[in-house]
Amino acid sequence: MDFAVFAERADEIEATSADLETVTLVRDLLADAADDLDTVARFVQGRVFPAHGSTTLDIGPNLCYEAIARAAGHNVSADDVESRVAAVGDVGDVAAEYDFGGQQGLGAFGDGGGQAGLTVGEVESELRDLAAAAGPGSQDRKLDLLFGLFNRCAPAEARYLARIVLSEMRIGVGEGTVRDAITDAFDVPTVAVERALQVTNDYGLVATVARDDGESGLDDLHLEVGRPVQAMLAQAGTVTDAVEAWASVAVETKYDGARVQVHYDGDEVSLFSRNMEDVTDPLPEVVGFVEENLAVPAILDGEVVAVDDAGDPLPFQEVLRRFRRKHDVAKAREEVEVRLWAFDCLHADGEDLLGTPLVDRHDRLSEILGSGVSALTVTDEPERIADIEADALGAGHEGIMLKDPDSTYSPGRRGKEWLKRKPDVETLDCVVTGAEWGEGRRAEFLGTFELSVRAGPDDLETIGKVATGITDEELAELTDLLEPEIRTEDGKDVDIEPSVVFEVGYEEIQTSPTYSSGYALRFPRYLGVRDDKDPESADTLERVRRLVGGE
Repeated sequence: MDFAVFAERADEIEATSADLETVTLVRDLLADAADDLDTVARFVQGRVFPAHGSTTLDIGPNLCYEAIARAAGHNVSADDVESRVAAVGDVGDVAAEYDFGGQQGLGAFGDGGGQAGLTVGEVESELRDLAAAAGPGSQDRKLDLLFGLFNRCAPAEARYLARIVLSEMRIGVGEGTVRDAITDAFDVPTVAVERALQVTNDYGLVATVARDDGESGLDDLHLEVGRPVQAMLAQAGTVTDAVEAWASVAVETKYDGARVQVHYDGDEVSLFSRNMEDVTDPLPEVVGFVEENLAVPAILDGEVVAVDDAGDPLPFQEVLRRFRRKHDVAKAREEVEVRLWAFDCLHADGEDLLGTPLVDRHDRLSEILGSGVSALTVTDEPERIADIEADALGAGHEGIMLKDPDSTYSPGRRGKEWLKRKPDVETLDCVVTGAEWGEGRRAEFLGTFELSVRAGPDDLETIGKVATGITDEELAELTDLLEPEIRTEDGKDVDIEPSVVFEVGYEEIQTSPTYSSGYALRFPRYLGVRDDKDPESADTLERVRRLVGGE
């Protein structure tokens, strides 16, 4: 498929606001994608690689601006592009303003820029080469490759190339849209597509199998050890909710740690974070524990918890010190020890267990893992649940989880089958979208942080600012983390690329005209960075409305 055709179709999709019409347009795009189907199914969501993979482009806004400026000509600088993005609000629309194709140099192709006729396959291939660039000179290599692509783009192509590169597609196409489009395009049942997506987490693969092999091919797709899937999620709830809904309740400890998915093929262990990032190298003791205690190839769900010398749990931030560490892992291990608590089993010895009831999955987990299995108690007595919660809190853990004993495992789903009960302050996971430089001795640090919640697939709405609860050491760490994400600066105020999620405690949510969400957090307090979450996993404006309404 010509990339110009893809861009034209994307323009049509962006121009419609009707959900059904969007599905129809995506359906037609997939049906016409031919050999590029797997790539188109990802590109239309602003993805270059399957969601389960660890490969990333590792391109920030500044490098993209520089590539656009170079392709636009000698009279355009990266600062010019950045200024236009700040004014227009979309890097794609800014890229479409320039007349590319006249610049020659390393990475330039053909004679006439956009006239060279980029294909979807060529774009995907070049972006794979760009992602593979590593070591000394890799940033220059990335810039040359990206410049070469922009240099071949017509305006509409440049719009979507820029958006794909920065994962900001902005055409209103989410995972559900692509799922429904696959169903319609290739006449396969939605339930078959949904299951296939759950076990593969690969929209390109599922689309191709649906087209080529139909429902039977989708049914033949299974979990694969080494290929992570999305974690099943919980929502807030009460003991009364659980008892009334299920009669008997499965109760387990809620750990103050980081979610991890364990993959063991019988020889090697791979560990993945909640965002499906490979975190094997920073956690060698967890790898060793799995190798010593897991009897068969399996995929497990669990929590990594930091512990002190006595084995008692340490705060969540201590776990993140290990997850962030790429170098000096041995030294970090001496400073912060972690251990694994496994609480679910998705696959064991060649058998997928997603459709198996929770209590049976837990029994299988206990059979194959020698130790480190989180206790699961099934009871219908609220008093017994209260005792378990008291024991968990007394041991230094965060609280308890309440689960339907018969619940199946639904990757990526946040349903009513799992409830999290936390007795402490209510929290929100907010995206950092801006900041202010500090004053006095804190002038070199970002000190006040603008918080936003998700209002749609590509929309963020502000809900407050937080500056409380942050030590000088944490300010230094946060500045190091966020400074590379700064898009624009105006005096002390900075605009930040949405990439980091804060956990924020608050006393109350009030209606307020000050912030674009219509709400404001009262007495917000910084609790930590959620390294295990990306902006797409942050809390939503819908949840804020439910909290305000008492639902």
